[in-house]
Amino acid sequence: MPSNQSFRNGLNFFCLSLLAFAGFGLEIILAFVLEPFFYGRGLNDFSTAENILHWVMTCLLWAGLSYLLIHIAKKKYAFDIFAFRNSMGLGGWLICLGLLTVSVVVSVMSWQGIKVVKELMYNGWLKFMFQYIYYFVETGLFLLIIVFGQKAGELWFRERQVPWGGLLVGLTWGLVHAFTKGDVLVGALSCLSGLMYGVVYLICKKNLYFAYPLIFLMFAL
Repeated sequence: MPSNQSFRNGLNFFCLSLLAFAGFGLEIILAFVLEPFFYGRGLNDFSTAENILHWVMTCLLWAGLSYLLIHIAKKKYAFDIFAFRNSMGLGGWLICLGLLTVSVVVSVMSWQGIKVVKELMYNGWLKFMFQYIYYFVETGLFLLIIVFGQKAGELWFRERQVPWGGLLVGLTWGLVHAFTKGDVLVGALSCLSGLMYGVVYLICKKNLYFAYPLIFLMFAL
């Protein structure tokens, strides 16, 4: 059992993780309350310019929240998420590439084709470019769920080899996809993806300079 101090410290990081998850709600407010009020129509009927503006505003909100949470973790709790700079061995890279391959295969099966190609054909190059900037920032937000959730789990359970952050992102961000998409299978795959992202974070030895681009590719491809 963790000491009272470890429990309180873990709770602090768990709260940061939940705040990162709550950040996704900012887009919901934007897309279903504010923008329909100003545009007089729903998200599915937005013009190209309105879609792009939506992604830009969402990215700014998410980036601002991410900066705030990173700043709080560093200044208040002495936890610098960018302090981990260890390199990975060949085995680690092979495992990560294997997980990336699995992720791409699952994506191809879910989309019945290559996701990037289909979205480019559907959106056109301009919307496609902004959408993938949106994906990149979204990756950063759910990566914060993983980072802070992992720290909380380690403080509470004193076990560093379990992907606590991946479990948490699967149970939060992953389950939300089940409700927003209205598809249990999509939700289950999102939960599994969240778990794999947490595994990659650990295999990368918490080095975000490796983990961030790898997880982004797993999410976006």
